[in-house]
This record gives sequence, C-alpha cells and structure tokens, in this order.
Amino acid sequence: MREARHIQVSEPVKPNKFAVRRRLLLGVMMLGMGVLSGRAVFLQVIEKQFLQQQGDRRHVGAVSVSAYRGKILDRNNEPLAISTPVESVWVNPKFFKKTEEDKFRRLAKILKVPSKKVNALLKEGISTRFSYLKRRINPALAKKIRAFGVSGVYFEREFKRYYPAGAVSAHIVGFTDIDDVGQEGMERGYENSLKGVSGKKRVIRDGRRRVIKDVENIQAPISGQNLVLSIDQRIQYIAFKALQEGFVKHKAFSASLVVLDAKNGEVLAAVNQPAFNPNTRRGLKANAVRNRALLDVFEPGSTVKPFVVAAALEGGYVDETTQIETHGFYTVGRNLVKDVRNYGTLDLMHILKKSSNVGISKIALKMPREYFWDSYHQLGFGVSANAGFPGEASGALLDVQRWHDFEHATLSYGYGVATSVLQLARAYTALADEGILHSVSLLKREEDYDAKRVYSADTAKKVIEMLEHVLKRDGTAYQARVDGYRVAGKTGTVKKATAGGYANDRYLAVFAGLAPVSNPRFVIAVMVDEPSAGKYYGGLVAAPIFSKVMAGALRVYGVAPDKEDTMPVLLTQAK
Repeated sequence: MREARHIQVSEPVKPNKFAVRRRLLLGVMMLGMGVLSGRAVFLQVIEKQFLQQQGDRRHVGAVSVSAYRGKILDRNNEPLAISTPVESVWVNPKFFKKTEEDKFRRLAKILKVPSKKVNALLKEGISTRFSYLKRRINPALAKKIRAFGVSGVYFEREFKRYYPAGAVSAHIVGFTDIDDVGQEGMERGYENSLKGVSGKKRVIRDGRRRVIKDVENIQAPISGQNLVLSIDQRIQYIAFKALQEGFVKHKAFSASLVVLDAKNGEVLAAVNQPAFNPNTRRGLKANAVRNRALLDVFEPGSTVKPFVVAAALEGGYVDETTQIETHGFYTVGRNLVKDVRNYGTLDLMHILKKSSNVGISKIALKMPREYFWDSYHQLGFGVSANAGFPGEASGALLDVQRWHDFEHATLSYGYGVATSVLQLARAYTALADEGILHSVSLLKREEDYDAKRVYSADTAKKVIEMLEHVLKRDGTAYQARVDGYRVAGKTGTVKKATAGGYANDRYLAVFAGLAPVSNPRFVIAVMVDEPSAGKYYGGLVAAPIFSKVMAGALRVYGVAPDKEDTMPVLLTQAK
C-alpha cells in the first residue's frame, strides 16, 4: 500500500496593520486634496467675478480722526469760540438710483444746493465718486436728511466753530474757514496751538466708501489747547454798545476803541465799527473784518501834547511856573502855526486845557531834536506794540534827520507821527502808572515783565493833574467826565490826510484818558473816523463815548470813587 502523504496546508496571511493605516491615511489625504482642488476651481473659476466684486467693496484702510479745536475764552473763562460736533453730507453718484431722483432733488432743495450742481450730479455717466452736498449742518437737519433714505447719500462727522459773543468780540477772536482753519484774529494768530493733532484709526469700508467696522485705533487725536485772552467780555460788551451808538449817531466812516489795564497793560476790550457777525458771514467784505484798533494807523493830533509837556518837564526845559506867549499864531520859518483864537499867555496846564498848538510848539522847540524824537520813541511810537495779534501795525515816526523846525513843531501836536488806537492807549499807561510804560498783551497775565520807566513818578503825577482840567467846563473835554470820579485825558481833532495834503472837511475825532486820577485803573483811547452828522471835535464826538465806557468799566470792577480830599488845587491861572 502506498504510504499516505500528509499535505500541510498553511494558514491565510493576515495583512500588516500599519499598511492598512497607511492606505487609510493616504485615502483621506487624497480625498482632502480633491475637495481643496474642487473648492479652488469653484472659487477661481465659477465664483471669480463675484469674489472680485466683494473684495472691491470691502477693504481695510486708515482714516483721519478730527481733533477737537481748543476753546478761546475771556479772562473769566467765558467762551468766545467753541467747537460743536456737526455732520457733513456727501454723495457718491455711482450709487444713485433712477427711481430716487425726485427724493434726491427734494433733499438737495432743503440743503439749498444749487440746481446746477444737482443736475451735474445726476448726469448720466458721471465719473465723480465723492462730492460734498453741504458741510457742517446741525444734527436736527442731518436727521431730516437721513429720513429720505436716498442711495448714495452719506454722512461724515466734523466740528463747527461757534462764536457765542457774535459781533461783540468778532474783531479780536476772528474766525475759521470751512475746514476749521483760522483765517482772522486770534483764531489765525494761534492756529498751531488751537488746532490740535488729528488721530488715525483702521477701518473696514464697503464699496461705497462707508465705514462698516472700526478695526483698531492707530493714534488717538490730541485736542487743541485752550486760549485764555485778557479780554473781559463784560467791558467788551459795554465798549461795543457805546462805540456803536456813537458811530451811528455821528454817521462816521469807522470807529475804534481800546481799554487797557493801567497796572499791567492787559487789553480788557478792543472794539470796532462797523462790526460783523462771525457766525453768519454771508456777503462779508474783506475790509469789514479788519481789526482797525490794532491794524490801522492815523495821526493822533493833540492827544500827544501831554507827552511833550512830560518830556520837557523831565528834561528840565520847562517847569510848572513856565509861561508861554501864544498870541494866536506863531511863525516857524516860512510856515505858520495857529490856534483857534488868541489865548494870550498860558502856563503848562492851560496849554493842555485849551489845546494850544502855539504853546506846545514853543515848548517842543525848546528841546533838542534827538531828545524830542527819543521821547516819542520811548513811548512806543513807530514800533509795533507786540500785543500778540497777527499783522498789528507798527505806525511811523518821522526820521529825525529829515526834520526842520516846522516838522519839529507840528510833531508836538500830532502831525508827522502815525499810531494805532492800541499804541496810543499804551502810551497813556506811562502817565497812568507813575511814569512806567507797559507792554500790552491780548493774553491774560498776572504781571508785565517788560514794563519800563520813561518818566519819574513826579512828572507823571504833574501831567495827570494838568489833564484833569481838560475836563473842566471851560476845557475841551467836558463831556468826558464820569460822575463821582476824577478823570484825566486829552482831546484830538485831526484833519484827515489825503493825497497831496490834508482835507478841510474830513476829520478824526480822538480822545485818550484815564481814571480814577487818585489811583488810575483803566486807560481808554477812542478814535472816530470821519464823523459827518455835523459835530467833529474830539471833545464832542469821542469824549462822550469814553465817558460811557469808563463809567461802565469802573462800575463792573467796583472801583471806589475818588475821595474828596484827593481833589487837586487849581494850578496857576493864565494871565
């Protein structure tokens, strides 16, 4: 028998576990790649146009954040210029809808947009994507415009400058333009400190340039610095109303007035007529915004005569007992100096009281030219007062090398020197503060570190007491008096300079003075240009304005009246 063969059958081979996992992972990866490839094809081919449009409509960018402009305040922190948040309306004509054209026209009519501009914006195929409809409208109007819901009409937050004092302080404060940049006055002079620094933030905009999301602040805006002026709005208002009344009454071409603190030279008020309202400047002429009190110059006439007497006393060329023969006229070379009438022999006080051109000319001619010129120069004539106002006048003082005796004489009664109202007021501080001339400032300060002595206290006191008599009933400025107070001052009636000489029928009425005499607190200078209602003398036109303003200032500051025992004894009477 054949031997049986045993056949050994092997067990089935089991697949390697790692190989299975590898295949599984490979399959998943292939599947993922397939999905990604399919998605890429979908996005880059099928959805390409849609995604490009969406990308164009949403982008990240940086925008400017407006800084709050600093306030302008008076010395008591009363606001003279403030910024308020407003909205500006702008359009992107690309997104206008034809069906909303009527609504857009009604909207534009409310905003008073010219029809020519409206038609241009609605024109077919316009390429403009940004145009302002109206800048800086109030919130109530903005809400009304929003209610129209017109496509392509958008809003932007801005600030608008508002002037609470209106015309009263307009010439000092000035104003800003539509972009909030200072154009006149202190707004212009202190633009860099008032405007602040704009900030930046990153935002997401849509295709219509609308901000749809704030991403992050890049730089916070820095608000502008507040500016505190020396102006006292209470006195400013009193001065404004008094000057306006006189300006209208005398039918003048213009008028200006300045009030100074006699102790430190701060400008407490500076007003002009005609005035303007900085909040509504429609049809405003460039000449109307000029701060004439600080920018315009004129020949001050007899208001400089006290300085001639002071210089002569200080230099020892005359004394209180000096007598001057006037006779009504005085021949100087080929020229004639004349008085209104023959005053005979006058002492120094009566030369000022009667405003004798002959008497003051003879006093001036006693002094050397260089000394006389320097006495005016020391008072600031011919030099800018540097009050801190942009473009303020320097005035003019005739070159001493060009003088002849007649120029020497006429300079003593205010011809040949040009000054602003501010400079004239400043010169009077040298009499008001015991011979110390003050610098002037439009910014509030506690002390004048640039003050300088130009006269002795004794000289200043003597001249002030002489000037008190100018306000006596038989003086030239009786209407400048203030009940209960001793007041000193000097009138000026000046023929207006014209091409080729001086006009015979056009005058400047001027008055400058101080009070109370026993302890001067305020200096005021007034100039009325071309009064044409009949009166033109400084004592009849400018002096009453001075009186009202001085009375108001003394009352506001609670200045006590002069005591009876401080009233002066009359000086030597005229012979």
